[in-house]
Amino acid sequence: MSAGAIIGGGCTFLDAHSLRSLLPPSSLIPHFLSSLPSHSAAVNSPFRQSFAIDPSNSSSLLLMPSWSSSPSLPYIGIKIVTSFPHNTSLGLPGISASYVLFSSSTGASLAAIDGTELTLLRTSAVSALAARFLARDDARVLIMVGAGALAPYLIRAHRNVRPGIERVIIWNRSVSKARDLVKRLQEEEKEGGNVVFEHVEILDNVIGIGDVVSCATSSQDPIVKGGKLKPGAHLDLVGSFSPAMRECDDEALVRGRVFVDFEPALAEAGELVGAFERGTISREDVIGTLVDLAGGMKVGRRSPEEITVFKSVGTAVVDLLAGQLAYETHIRGSH
Repeated sequence: MSAGAIIGGGCTFLDAHSLRSLLPPSSLIPHFLSSLPSHSAAVNSPFRQSFAIDPSNSSSLLLMPSWSSSPSLPYIGIKIVTSFPHNTSLGLPGISASYVLFSSSTGASLAAIDGTELTLLRTSAVSALAARFLARDDARVLIMVGAGALAPYLIRAHRNVRPGIERVIIWNRSVSKARDLVKRLQEEEKEGGNVVFEHVEILDNVIGIGDVVSCATSSQDPIVKGGKLKPGAHLDLVGSFSPAMRECDDEALVRGRVFVDFEPALAEAGELVGAFERGTISREDVIGTLVDLAGGMKVGRRSPEEITVFKSVGTAVVDLLAGQLAYETHIRGSH
């Protein structure tokens, strides 16, 4: 079935390829900037439901519903995610997802969307939107910690808001994965591109030159040492989504002004939960949310020397807004 095909009942199918053209960073980031302050309060997002499928291999089914009470965002959305961690040993993706968009006025199915691609696009756009307020305007060096599926999306999104980035350094526990990603990005770069892509084996050797340090790993132990961050650095933490996971140490949080994507991060992000429990920082030390930054309620970077930290865990609100933009852009283009 081709991208944009109509399923029975008038439901549109949007695959990964079509989503990449419908939701480039140049469209999705401004959409979040304008719509998050006006719509986030009107979106209902119950806590994610998780069901154990097979406890012996930790496979599970997750449901993430949301719906809007705003007439200008007339949608219901649900992301259905399967987590099969043992798939990695079979060479298969451990996470698969589908997203379904409905009309909130009639309940009709509007679109079936590749949920995995939607998540990659919206997650990277959220990080980049935060960096728009928190990273230095003259950022030149981006350090990407992790070389998984999300890494190239984060690199593209950060470059969209900080086009002055001229050097991208990638670290991964598996050196070959970092090397492969560098090669891919070099091939994708347009002729005449002025960005140097490289990989390193020892993260500590380069962390101190990063203007933006973006982390997307599943680490349970701190990778980024706060003491090595340079004045003016922006630390973007994407990987952890449970209290057991942690990508930076407490010193990074103490040295930086900390922001989160949404309130659930205070209870789900391992870096924050652990620091609260240890008394290193308190909830009051978290300055604000992405909505606060986008809406102008909180000031982002205040000086060139300040260290900033942004921690995201993801939420159904941005899924719904990304689904809205993909669907409406597709419908406009098909008429």
